[in-house]
This record gives sequence, structure tokens and C-alpha cells, in this order.
Amino acid sequence: MEGRVALVTGAAGGIGEAVVRLLADRGVKVAAVDLVPERLAESVDKLRADGLAVTGFPADVTSSAEVEALAERVEGDLGPVDYLVNAAGVLRLGAARDLTDQDWTATLAVNTNGVFFTSRALVNRMIPRRRGAIVTVASNAAGTARTEMAAYAASKAAATAFTKCLGLEVAQYNIRCNLVAPGSTDTPMLRGMHTAQTAAKASVAGNPDAYRVGIPLGKVARPEDVAQAVLFLLSDQAGHITMHDMTVDGGATLGV
Repeated sequence: MEGRVALVTGAAGGIGEAVVRLLADRGVKVAAVDLVPERLAESVDKLRADGLAVTGFPADVTSSAEVEALAERVEGDLGPVDYLVNAAGVLRLGAARDLTDQDWTATLAVNTNGVFFTSRALVNRMIPRRRGAIVTVASNAAGTARTEMAAYAASKAAATAFTKCLGLEVAQYNIRCNLVAPGSTDTPMLRGMHTAQTAAKASVAGNPDAYRVGIPLGKVARPEDVAQAVLFLLSDQAGHITMHDMTVDGGATLGV
């Protein structure tokens, strides 16, 4: 992977930041993309202090025009993009019938539209080169009903279907499109659902009243656990894998 170029959205924290570090550790030149410039700069400075080739590109993935400009800027500065990782995501909790219009549209704007805009912008640049790999970070909630998570689950299900359809269409150009579906992972998103002290414990134990089993492996994932799956699917080791949805949830969805 050394010398190749990757673009990673949601790069300033959680899974996205872990993906950036793993790729950069392997000699990939990484365009780290996130919405909040200050948070992104802090993350990039930390990585660059470790000698890693990471460049920050603040951008809003919910804007088609901004994403197109981002793709042009990244390829102009770093070179042709070989890898795209869609890791930007938001979570709005609430019963389906109580969700506001803003809850719904904001969730789909990032989790679904963002995947569409970035994938379209990058795949159209990959096709003439006849190479590339895309990984979308979805969720095990895309295929398993969860109380209070209707908007999130719907957005991730849409992103999952889109990524697989895209993978079918661009396979002829030697471009692979895969998904990683995490379960409970030790990120700010998970800690936002519980107190910092109870997030892992609550996830591992499950909640029968909410029809939610626990985690058979007895632990939540680290961001690095999910990032390793992303890294594998991008790599040449996964050269004959496309349209695959890899679940990384410690068994929480019982292998379904």
C-alpha cells in the first residue's frame, strides 16, 4: 500500500481517525476529511508529529458541490486517490414516531447522502484509471432492528444497498466496493448513548426490554478493531472480494 493515496471521511475521531492512522502507518498518503476544522487540525497534528503523511481537508460531505471540489483538491495536492473510506456518521436517537424532520434529514444527509456524494466523486475519477477500492463504514443496525435508532438504521441500510449496487456496476473497471458493519465500538458516539462509565457495560450486557442481546465476546470493539477490517478490505489481500458486508460486532447480531 506504500505510496498510494487514500481519502477518509469522518477522520477526526473514532473509527475514521483509527483508519487514518493504520493507513498512514503503511505508507499511504492520507487525505483526512472532517467537518470541524479545529478538531481535524488537532487530529492531523498529532498524526504528523508521529511522522505520518496525513493532510487535513475540512469539508462538509452533505454538500455535493463541496465534495466535488474536495476530490479535485485532494487529487491535485496528493495525487490520484486509490482508496476511499466513508466513515463520517451521525446518530440521532429517538422513537421513530417522535423523530423530528430535522433529526431525519440530518441523519440521512451525512450517513446516506455523504456516502453517495463522496463515492460518486471518487469513483468517476477511478474509472479511467481502472483501479480503486471503496469501503463504507455502515452498522450492524442496518440489518437488525433497534429501538430508538430508526433514522440511523435506515440511513445505514440505504448506504449499504448503495455501496453494493455501486460495487456491481464498477466491478468491470477493477474497482471494489465493500462494507464494514460495526456494532458497539468505544467511540464518542457510543459514549453519547450512555455515561462514559456505563457505555461498555451496557453494551456488553444487552437490554432484554429493548429486545437487544449483549455481546457474546464480552467486550465492545476498539476503533482499531474496525479499522483493521477496513484495512483488509482495501488491501490487495482482499483483491477478489467486492460487495461484501463484514460485520465486526463481537457476535452481537448472532452472526445474522
